[in-house]
Amino acid sequence: MVSDWSIWENFRAAQQEILLPAGQVAHIPVFVRYLDVGEAQRGTILLMHGIPTWGYLYHAVIPPLVDAGYRILAPDFLGHGWSDRRDRFDRSFQDQACMITALLSALKLECVDVVGHDTGGAVALILAIEHRDYVNRLVVSNSVCYDRFDDDMLDFGHALRWKNRPISDLVKALEESLAAGLSNPNQLTHEFRQGIIAPWASEEGKLSLIRNASALNANQTMALVDRHRDICAQTMILWGMDDPWQKSEDGKQLAQEIPGAIFRAIDGASHWVQQDAPEKFCEALLDFFALAPNNRNAPEL
Repeated sequence: MVSDWSIWENFRAAQQEILLPAGQVAHIPVFVRYLDVGEAQRGTILLMHGIPTWGYLYHAVIPPLVDAGYRILAPDFLGHGWSDRRDRFDRSFQDQACMITALLSALKLECVDVVGHDTGGAVALILAIEHRDYVNRLVVSNSVCYDRFDDDMLDFGHALRWKNRPISDLVKALEESLAAGLSNPNQLTHEFRQGIIAPWASEEGKLSLIRNASALNANQTMALVDRHRDICAQTMILWGMDDPWQKSEDGKQLAQEIPGAIFRAIDGASHWVQQDAPEKFCEALLDFFALAPNNRNAPEL
């Protein structure tokens, strides 16, 4: 394992690539970049990012989880990071969930522990409701849910407003968003800023981010509200309490609506909790997985 994944080029170099055939996710073949590291002594954890991030968001928490005995799978969603970014397919939460099930099937993974952050949390909820056989235990962190969406990200979805603006304007807006989502200013390192922004700092990347943002739709999350009660996986709602966008009230409501779910607060952390408080994030995951029954995500022999 690379010792310094804070350097985004190192993280990208460690990713693998898989081609998912036409008809599985989109009408065309699409390729997905993903990190797959560790031995599944205690099982496999699927880490899902949100917008405008990619698998790199988890760079600081993956090594401790691997050291604890988990195999870690961290894909880039379609249109995000270094996965397929062509302007020829949808990027809805449902389509991302379809991509995840296709990826798990291709990797012959029948059941995993699922962790979803931001829009990845919305995808995690879809997986737990509609593809429950894949989900052993569920962690939802600072997730897009209900009808609360970040206005900054929604603004990126206006193609007429952003398509002809220079990349520098997009980079500036992203830098402001990264700063606003951290409680600890010292965690806005040069490496983190570069790593999150790198996929978008080109015309191709800018257009892909626009398309990703245009796919944000509260109808997709509100359609899940009546189905939260159908989730049967052991669930933890994990929330950075200083989040200016995804409020803790939403997380607490989720915990009330999902049967048996627990709510765990991470004080002194904001939206990018994996960067803001990586030690607390890892501790919360490992505590939960140690206590919640693991009946289906069996270790590899």
